[in-house]
Amino acid sequence: MTHYDVIIIGGGAAGLMCAAKVGARGRSVLLLEHNKEVGEKIRISGGGRCNFTNIHCGPNNFISGNKHFAKSALAGYTPRDFIALVDAHKIKWHEKTLGQLFCDDSANQIIGMLRAQCKAGGVVTKLQTEVLHTHKTDEGFAVTTEKASYDCTALVVACGGPAIPKMGASGFGYKIARGFGLGVIEAEPALVPLTFTDGFKGALQDLAGLSQNVDISLGKTRFTEAMLFTHRGLSGPAVLQISSYWSPGQSILINLAPQVDMAAAIRKARGEHPKQSPAVFMGGFMPQKLAAYVVRDTPKSRLADLSNKEMAVLAERVNRWAVKPAGTEGFRKAEVARGGVDTKGLSSKTMEAKAVPGLYFIGEVVDVTGHLGGHNFQWAWASATACALAL
Repeated sequence: MTHYDVIIIGGGAAGLMCAAKVGARGRSVLLLEHNKEVGEKIRISGGGRCNFTNIHCGPNNFISGNKHFAKSALAGYTPRDFIALVDAHKIKWHEKTLGQLFCDDSANQIIGMLRAQCKAGGVVTKLQTEVLHTHKTDEGFAVTTEKASYDCTALVVACGGPAIPKMGASGFGYKIARGFGLGVIEAEPALVPLTFTDGFKGALQDLAGLSQNVDISLGKTRFTEAMLFTHRGLSGPAVLQISSYWSPGQSILINLAPQVDMAAAIRKARGEHPKQSPAVFMGGFMPQKLAAYVVRDTPKSRLADLSNKEMAVLAERVNRWAVKPAGTEGFRKAEVARGGVDTKGLSSKTMEAKAVPGLYFIGEVVDVTGHLGGHNFQWAWASATACALAL
C-alpha cells in the first residue's frame, strides 16, 4: 500500500488549489479525480473564460447555516491574492459588471496554471479513478480505489456537490462525511433557472428569449441584474441569484423597471401624451412584447382613458410583479448546490473535521454557497488555502 502525506479526493478548483499549495510545502500529495481531466467545471465556467473571482467578494456573498463560517478563510486568502497568482502566470484578464473577473482568452489558462503548480510541487495525479472506500486507521486514513489502495496521514475531500451531473458531479462527498459521522445539510439546486405551471408558462411563451434588467426580491434579499424569459420560466443572473434563497411555495417580487416610479410615470404621460397607447408607453421601458404582456387586458387605447384604478394596476404589474414558481430546473441546470457538509462539525480556520483529526472538507462540498459572479471560485481558493496551511 503506497503512502502519501496527503490524499485529496476531487480534482476541481478546490482540490487543485489545495494540492498545489500542499505540494509547495514539501508534502507528498496524491490527487484522485474520477473524470478524464481535472478542472472540468473550471473549463466550462464563464462561457469558457472562467469567472475566476470577484473583487467585491466577502462573507455577505455566501449562504450557509452558519453565516460567520466563511469569514476566516476569505480573510486569509482574498481576491487580490488570487489575482496576484494569475498575474504571476501572465494570464490576461478583464473585469465585467459587478466586480466579476474573467480570463481574456480561455478558462484552460487557469487549469494550466493550477496544473503547473501541482507539477512543481510533485503532486501525483490519478485520473479516471473512482474511490470505492475510505476509512480511519491508527496512523491516518486508508483510501481504496478500483485500481489500488493507498494510505495517508491526512485526507482532504474536495469532490464538490451534485450540480451538473452530466459532468460526473454527485453527492459522493456527502457520503464520505456521513461515513465519518459528520452531519450533512440536504443539498438543493442553487443558481438555477425557475420554472412555472403550464398555465403561466403558456402565457409567457411569446416572451422566450427576451431579456430585461430587473430588481428581484424575496423577503429582504434583493438583486438588480438581467432577467431572461425562457420557454419553461425565468432565468438570467437576477433569477439565478434569487433561486439560491427560494423554497417551494414562496412568491418572488419582480420590478420590471427598477429606476422608475411607474405610477408617477403613467400619470405624467397621461397629462403630456394623452393620446399615446398604454402599450406604446410601456414600450419605452421594456421590449415591446413584454410591454404588450403587461397591458394585455387593458381595453383602453389611450392613456387619457385610463382610470386611476387601471393606472394603479399597470404600475403594480411593473414595479411589483408577484410570481410563484412551480419549481426549478434541478441539479442538471444548477451551477452549484445549496447545503452540504454541516459547518458545525468543521473548523472555520482549517476546514478540519472537529471529531476526526486529519480529515478535511473544502470547496462546494461544504455548506457554503456563493452568489453568482466568481464568489464560488473564491470560496474554493480560500477554503483550499486555509486547509493547505494546516497540513
